[in-house]
Order: sequence, then C-alpha cells, then structure tokens
Amino acid sequence: MKTTLIVALLFVGAAFVAADASEEKVTPVQKVIQLLQGMLEKGKKERHEEQLQFAAYKQFCDETKTETERAIAEANEMIEKLKADIQKYTADAEQLAKEIAEHEEDIGVWTADIKAATKVRDIEKADYDATHKDYSESIDALRRAIAVLKEQAFDRKQASLLQLSALKLMPEEAKRTIDAFLAQDPDAGVEEAAAPEAKDAGLEVAAPEANAYEFQSHGIIEMLEKLLDKFVDELTTLEKEEMNAQHEFEMLVQDLTAEIGDATKDRDEKAAIRAKKLEAKAAAEAELAETILTRDADQKYLDDLTATCAKKATDFESRQQLRAEEIEAIEKAIEIISGEAVTGNAEKHLPTLVQTSAASLSQLRADGRSPTQGRASQYLQEQAKALNSRVLAALAVRAADSPFKKVIKMIKDLIVRLQEEASEEAEHKGWCDEQLSTNEQVRKKKTAAVETLHAEVDELKAAIALLAEQIAELTKAVAELDAAMAKATEMRQAEKAKNEETIKDSQDAQAAVAQAVVVLKEFYAKAAEATAFLQKQEPRAEPPAIFDSPYKGMQAENGGVVGMLEVIESDFARLEAETKAAEETAQREYDAFMADAEADKAAKVKDIEKKTAEKQDKEQALTSTTEDLEGTQKELDAALAYFDKLKPSCVEVGVSFDDRVARRKEEIASLQEALKILQGEDIA
Repeated sequence: MKTTLIVALLFVGAAFVAADASEEKVTPVQKVIQLLQGMLEKGKKERHEEQLQFAAYKQFCDETKTETERAIAEANEMIEKLKADIQKYTADAEQLAKEIAEHEEDIGVWTADIKAATKVRDIEKADYDATHKDYSESIDALRRAIAVLKEQAFDRKQASLLQLSALKLMPEEAKRTIDAFLAQDPDAGVEEAAAPEAKDAGLEVAAPEANAYEFQSHGIIEMLEKLLDKFVDELTTLEKEEMNAQHEFEMLVQDLTAEIGDATKDRDEKAAIRAKKLEAKAAAEAELAETILTRDADQKYLDDLTATCAKKATDFESRQQLRAEEIEAIEKAIEIISGEAVTGNAEKHLPTLVQTSAASLSQLRADGRSPTQGRASQYLQEQAKALNSRVLAALAVRAADSPFKKVIKMIKDLIVRLQEEASEEAEHKGWCDEQLSTNEQVRKKKTAAVETLHAEVDELKAAIALLAEQIAELTKAVAELDAAMAKATEMRQAEKAKNEETIKDSQDAQAAVAQAVVVLKEFYAKAAEATAFLQKQEPRAEPPAIFDSPYKGMQAENGGVVGMLEVIESDFARLEAETKAAEETAQREYDAFMADAEADKAAKVKDIEKKTAEKQDKEQALTSTTEDLEGTQKELDAALAYFDKLKPSCVEVGVSFDDRVARRKEEIASLQEALKILQGEDIA
C-alpha cells in the first residue's frame, strides 16, 4: 500500500512539472516532498482537531452521565423515602382505625350502661313510689286509728282497726292482736260486771266501761304508736335511700356522659387525623409513581447515552489508529523519496525533459512578452474593479510588468492558492460550526443548570427561614403551655383545698345537726310519755287557773324545729355531695387538661425536633447546592470564555462565509479566464 502511494505521488509530481515547465528551481522530487509534507501537516491537524472534538464529546458524555446518575440516585433515595412514608401512613391509619373502633365500642358500651342504669332507676323509682305510698297510707291509717282509739269512739274504732288489718305493711302479729281485740265484746264484759246488782235492783241501766277493756285499748294504742314510730323511721330511711340512689344514678349518668363526650371527641379527632394520613398517603403514592416514571426515563436515557458514547469512543479509537497509520505512511514516503535512490534518479532524468520542453516553448517568443499579456492584464484590472478585489488588482499590475511565463505561473499559483484557501476556509467553517454548536449547547445547558440551582438555593433559603419561624412559634407555644399548666396546677390546688375545707365543714355540720336532732327527738319522745297524776280532793275554794294536762313539750314547734334541722342536715348532705361531685369533676377536667396539654406539648416538642432536623437537612442541602452552583458557574464561565476565543475567527469576521465563497469563486473564474487568454496566445 505504501509503495503504491509513493508511485502515485511521483507520477503526480511529474505531471505537475510537465504542465508547469516554467518552474526552473523546484525539482519534481522536491515538489512531491512539498505535497507530502502538506498532506502530513493536514493529517496531523485533522487528527488533532478530531481529538479536540472527541474530548469535547467525551466531556459531554461524562458530565451528562454523572448528572443523570446523580438524578437516578436521588430518585432512588426519594423512592425509598416515599415507600417508608407510605408504609408509616398506612400503619398510622390502621392504628387510628383500631383506636376509633375501640372508642366507638366504648361509646356503645357506655350508652348501653346509661340505658340499663336508667331502666333500673325507673324500676327502683316505681318500687319506691309504691312503697312510699304504702308507708304513707299506713302512717295515715295508724294516726287516724290511734286518734279514734284515744277518743274512745266505739262506733268508728272497729272500722279503723279493720282498715289497719287490711294494710300491706302491717305485721302479722299486729294483725292478730287487732283481730283478737276486735273479737272481744265490750258490752258482754259490762253485763258480767254489772249483772248481779242490776238484776237485784231490777234496773235496766247501762253500766260504765269496764276497766279491763280500758286496759286492752291502752295496749292496742301503745302497739299502734310503736308501729307508727317504726313506719315513720322506715319511711325516713326509705326517702334517704331513694335520695342517695337518685344522686348515685345522676353521678353515674354524669360520669358516663362525660366519658362518652371525651371518647366522641377523641374519636372525631382521630378520624380527622386518619383522613389526613390517608390523604398524605395518596399524595405520597402519586409522587412515588411520578418519581419511578422519571427515574426509569433517566435510566433509559443513561443506558442509551452510555451505549452511544461507548460506540463513539470505539469509532474514535479506530479513526485515530487509521490516521496514525496514514501519517506514518506519509512520513515513510517522505523518508523514501528524500533518499538518494529517488533524489539521484530525479536529478539525472527529470530535469532534462523539463529543459527540453522549456526550450521548445521559449522559441515561440523572443522577449517573453506579447499583446495578449496586455489584454489579460486589462481584463484582470476590470474584474478587480467589478469585484473590488485587491488580489486581482495586484495581479493585473504584475501581469503587465512581468514576463509572460512568470505571469502564467503567478496566475496558476494564485488559482491554486485561492482553491487551497477555499478548502481551508471550508474546513475552518466546519470546525467553527461544530465548536460553536457544541459550545452553545454547553452554554445553554450550564445556563439552565445555573438558573435551576439559583432557584433551588432561593427555595432552600426560603424553606430554612420558614422552618426557623415555625420552630420559634412552636417553642413559644411550648413555653405558653408550660405557663398554662403551671397556672392550672396552682388554681387546682387552691380549688381542691377550698373544696376539702367545704366538705369537712359540711360533715362537721351534719354531725352537729344530727346530734341536735337526736337530743330533740329523745326529749320529745320522753315528753310524749308524760302523764298527769290527778288526785281527787275535797271541795275547797276555787283555785286559780292552771294547766291541767301533762307538758309534752312545745308541740306546735316540735315538728317545725326538728323538720328544719332535718332540712338543714339534708342541705349540708347535699352540699357535701355536690362539693365532692364538683371536686371530682374539677379534678377530672384538670387531669384531662393536663393530659391534653402534655400530649400537645409532646407533639409540639416532637414537631420542633422534626423541623430542626429538617432545617439541618435543608442547610446541608443548601451548602451542597451552593457548591454545585459555584462549580456549574465556573463551567459556564469557562464555556463563555471559550466562546469569546471563538468569536474573532468564527463569528466576528466581517464578511459572511457565503459572500467570501462567492467572491473567491468569482476571483478564481476571472483568473481562469485570464489564464485562458494567455494560454490561447501561447498555444497560437
């Protein structure tokens, strides 16, 4: 291959020498060597340009690959975080659902308890009303019967005693006593006592009541009074028990209602929190799907880019190897041609042919000038004016003054040079277009990256400021909670001390009132038993007015004073019960407030810790993003600096490339036309 290339170059050199017989000082071998050296320089230049081009492409591959891998890694981290968040939201929602179900179950149980307690209370109240009615009726009947017996109203006492026997609460022993009493015939007793005298006297008069019957009536009255006292005590006990039962029922309903209210509030709050958890879960799932889609797209782009970059790298290595072999072959050809074997033979043979051809051509002209040369010079001047070409103007001057052969040579050399310039400019134009395109892509990419990083920095700074503000607000809220809890504790302690004092005072008052009631009742009970010892005296002077009945106390005030004391005692009992209930309610409300405050404080402290950690993460991200921004800005500055270097040779060149190509084409056409004019005379 190398030998063929060398032979072809030698023939090209020989043909060039045959066509340009005027080149007297350059041998064919030297001309070939010049051509080979030009090819060598061009090959090295193109190889270097290809290396620069691949270096820029490789930089693009590396940077894009690094950036895409970073984006994929961040997406993977985000995916793991979102999965963890979704799992946590799901667990929280399930836990909240369980707690809500527990609250609903408790609400149902407590509601059923209230219904059951209400039903039992209704039954107890009905029983109480019936029993109270029986006691009231029994007490009323006893009082009426006692009054009848004391009045010795024989026409009504039998009916009264029969009514007593029909009472439900009357003991069997008392019924038997009453029946036995009613079974006696008071008239028979009188007849037996008065019969002898009446029969002897023959008088049909009624006898006074028998002492035995009076004694039996007194026993019945005493028994009925004891029953009356017993029924009154039992009725009082029944009423107190009913009052206590009603109070306990109301306290139970109040406690259960409070529990239901608290459970309902907790259930509603947890339902709202669960709804927020489910909403956050849905948002995280949507973000997860979008992140996975973006990650997969980045991964596909990375795979395609990696394959393309690897293919380009392989092609680059292959091209570089071929260019290296080509340069090596050209260098070897130059070495061979420059050797004695080629140079010596060229000096022996090729110059002789050139001298013969030149001599035969020179015989056509005596001084090397002709009228055609003037026409060619004039044509070149006209074209120089038309095209505004300094090259053609200078050549026209030299064509008029220089020898004919030299003019032809100058025109040919100028055509070749213009053609080489056109080729070099086309290559330079391609290189400029490629470099400008690559640089523009880099500048656009880095500018977009800088703008994005600036936006991220601003966003991170705003987020950090917002988190700092939220942390300050939460810290202030925690301090306010601590102050509120301390104030509530102080108020609770004062209220508790006051309630305890009130309860103790109520208990002491109840004990004192109860003692007073006992004293009064004992006194009036004894007073009720007092009797008058009336002795039959001889008639004397009329005594002054004086009592004639036993003193039984202030009977008019008796029931009023004791009743008032009992009302006062019940008021103190109610005060004690209400104070205890108020104390329990206040303590329960205080405990609920403290529990809520502690929970709120714990949530706020946890939120502070979370936002503090998030703020630290944002600050770290800000530092990292700022570093990325500085690095990207440096890369953008480097790309802008390289663009400034490209401007003088690729952008700010004055005349456009198309205008230069058209102008050079017209110059070459003018030179070729002038060459035709000269060569036409030469041939003639």
